[in-house]
Amino acid sequence: MILKVLAVKQKSVVSPHSITIMKFIASSSSLLKQLQHIAGVINANTVLPILEDFLFEVEKNKLTVVATDLETVMRVQLDIEAKDSGKVCIPAKILMDSLKNIADQPLTFNIDKNFGIEITSDNGKYKVMGENPDNFPKEPAADDTTSFTMTASALVTAINKTLFATSNDDLRPAMTGVFFELDKKGLQCVATDAHRLVRYKRKDVKCPKTDSFIAPRKPLSLLKAAIPDTEDEITVSYNSNHLFVKHGSTQMSCRLIDARFPDYKVVIPADNPYKLTVNKNDFQGALRRVSVFSNKSTNQVALSISGSELQLAAQDIDFSFEGNERMKCQYTGEDLMIAFNAKFLIEMLNAADTADVVVELSTPTKAGIIKPSEQEDNEELLMLVMPLMLNQ
Repeated sequence: MILKVLAVKQKSVVSPHSITIMKFIASSSSLLKQLQHIAGVINANTVLPILEDFLFEVEKNKLTVVATDLETVMRVQLDIEAKDSGKVCIPAKILMDSLKNIADQPLTFNIDKNFGIEITSDNGKYKVMGENPDNFPKEPAADDTTSFTMTASALVTAINKTLFATSNDDLRPAMTGVFFELDKKGLQCVATDAHRLVRYKRKDVKCPKTDSFIAPRKPLSLLKAAIPDTEDEITVSYNSNHLFVKHGSTQMSCRLIDARFPDYKVVIPADNPYKLTVNKNDFQGALRRVSVFSNKSTNQVALSISGSELQLAAQDIDFSFEGNERMKCQYTGEDLMIAFNAKFLIEMLNAADTADVVVELSTPTKAGIIKPSEQEDNEELLMLVMPLMLNQ
């Protein structure tokens, strides 16, 4: 009798809600690879719990995964095996953490009508509670957009060469993104934090009209990691509020910064007559070594240029630290002593792809301009850095 009661109880444990309404099979490594492209969109501390989820959309053997933080939306697509179509929201962190620890194999996802998710691998079964996909935020509509195409490599390069110079100051939102200026001659990207400025021009991008917009730092940073540095063609579209970028199965949209970018052209000196040419790696190495002894709040390194010798000096008076180095250079101009933030110089030198760099100077109080010693026909990089007051 007791056994019969137990048997009845065990049968009733099977809930009618656990009936599968959607099932699909995906490769664990392919899924992880695609999710890693978009996981960076998700913020750790978010107001809406559903923003901690990926939206999974299954249709005709295709899985589309979407992540958003309300400002930026990223979506990727991959091939799967599926007879059904449907949607479910899956908590991102637990899914990513589990996929990182599962060897490459097919995984079967079973979703019930209460959005319970069961993932089956070769030797395991894992359960996680999903959420209703209807509560997931809708994507912005790509209405009234202007589009142009460029190579993936050109966009990745433009982002890499400008993003580091954006500002972290939210009180000046225009400077927290990259300013895109378009016209029929090409595209130029500008970034500044008021202490330094980078302008990168591409002449091999044809834009339909003269226009401009400011794209925020976070989506650009995610984009350069998600698209390959290849000659593939990508489509860039924008309207008054949003930017849309499409490359193969990866898509991104983000809200543009609604602010006026400062008139950067007035800052670029028209004539810096003194020219200093140095080996980029040697200069960077010397700056790294000498700046160890600089004041940590200013990172100030003084450059004394005379003839074919460049001297670098840094000191921190509070701790009696001092560092000096000298190196060979080519210089045309009067003897000059000028100070810069070494951290800024090191980052800017990273953006120059040539063995030598040219630093154009005039007086100790005027901005210095850094350029690669040679430039490609269809691109031009100009970097400007403001000097610091010399420690007497």
